[in-house]
Amino acid sequence: MAAAAAEARVFLEVRRRLHSALLILGDPNEGGLPMDVCVTPTSLQLKSPGGCTELWLPAGVRLVPSSCRGLQHVAGDGLHLRLQARAEFCPNLISVFNQSSQAQGCCTFYCQSCGEIIIRNRKLLRVLSLPHENWGALVDEWCCHPNPFANKPLHPQENDCFTGDCFFLVNLRHDLQQPRPEVAPVETRCLSSENHLKMKPKANTKVICKRCKVMLGETVSSETTKFYMTEIIIQPSERNFPIIPRSQFVQSVIAQCLVELSSARSTFRFTLQGQDGKVYILLWLLNSDSLVIEALESSTSIKKFPLLEDLLKADSSSSWNAVKVLYQPCIKSRNAELASSWESDISVHCLTLPSATCLELLLILSRSNATLPPSLRCMNSFQASILSPLSSAHVTWEGGRPEASGCEALAAAFAAQDLGDSRLYIYGKNITKVMCSSQS
Repeated sequence: MAAAAAEARVFLEVRRRLHSALLILGDPNEGGLPMDVCVTPTSLQLKSPGGCTELWLPAGVRLVPSSCRGLQHVAGDGLHLRLQARAEFCPNLISVFNQSSQAQGCCTFYCQSCGEIIIRNRKLLRVLSLPHENWGALVDEWCCHPNPFANKPLHPQENDCFTGDCFFLVNLRHDLQQPRPEVAPVETRCLSSENHLKMKPKANTKVICKRCKVMLGETVSSETTKFYMTEIIIQPSERNFPIIPRSQFVQSVIAQCLVELSSARSTFRFTLQGQDGKVYILLWLLNSDSLVIEALESSTSIKKFPLLEDLLKADSSSSWNAVKVLYQPCIKSRNAELASSWESDISVHCLTLPSATCLELLLILSRSNATLPPSLRCMNSFQASILSPLSSAHVTWEGGRPEASGCEALAAAFAAQDLGDSRLYIYGKNITKVMCSSQS
């Protein structure tokens, strides 16, 4: 029977700090065949006339089947239920803001889009974070002596790298591989003695890649160049250039940027503007402690809950760390009033990126929003989306249960919690019977 071969789709979000999980089981058909669901501490089993699907949870993640609550069927979405969950806390992320490890030897700056070498074999002796934009006012208010750096820009020396919110400052005085900013003629109104409009050349501070012509940053002074973190990859010189899908890299940098800034400055609302000063996106950080697990039996299952294409693998299940955000696009004068109020709010932090990257991020957010279960796509007037840090573990299983890797101690601690082999059984599409069992 063709209908019996239809697959159910599984979406599981585990909140580490809240010790809770939301499980959504999408209907294989809106008409629906009977489907039995069995939830154990370490796996999910879905049984239908077409067969049985078993999904093993990643090592270090355990559910509490007896804690099931909020069981309901949402039309167009599937079966919803909430459970208690225990998961290893957020893994160690390689922060784009902590580049001190690069100072141990020579490193090379690459264009992320095409791999062109921008700076070769640069030895960074100091990698320092730039102070907050209001640091001068704080010095004047709290220090008894005058600010010796008042109205003076901070420029890196030859072997320095200063890091800002989403950019690097590097000194290119002695670097032969530095990209050369273009000087483009710009039409300006200049009245001559003949009252004619003339073309007056104006310096263009954009720094572009010589190979792919992508904007990498801007010149700050004759010796200092600002590179945006979304456009540059810094690697030790002995390593090869890492090939990373563009959308995956952009969302990783932005996700880590939001997490770092929210932790350091207790701010959760951000405006993303281009180098032209136009606001493109309003972002509101919801949480950064989610682990998302999604199962798709085949590529035909991506109609409802697909993964991002960079992470999609047929006949597999995947899990990844997720940063959840709300967003509003501001292109074509959309949400202009809201954007204006956010810009005047001191609790909102502004991030500047190349305009093209802002549009890329907007596409990534829109695509991620479309892949979420329908009930999770909106909150109030905002759209919801998920960003995945690059260093998150994308675990894939194609056969049996995965072996625990580095989580033996955590698994032992879970085993001591007397969860046993308790199971939660849900019979039938119409949820006519729910039963907890301790059968082994």
